Amino acid sequence: MILIVAGVLLIVLKLLEIGPVAELSWWWTLSPLVAAFVWFELLEKPLGFDRRKADHLEWEQRRKERVAASFPGAGKGSRRR
Repeated sequence: MILIVAGVLLIVLKLLEIGPVAELSWWWTLSPLVAAFVWFELLEKPLGFDRRKADHLEWEQRRKERVAASFPGAGKGSRRR
């Protein structure tokens, strides 16, 4: 995510011609976005980070089911007063 934010910031600085970024080549300006693409499309899956996300989502779903089973009326949108 940091690479995407840095890439967008560099593009804005380049378009507004602010500071030393105005003198940089577009290749250097767009390089954080290229690095983010490589990370998310090519490296994340072989390194197992996508599986960790899936495991976390599965764990979160099981937690919600346990809470719903413990408190049958919770999460229905109605409050008792």
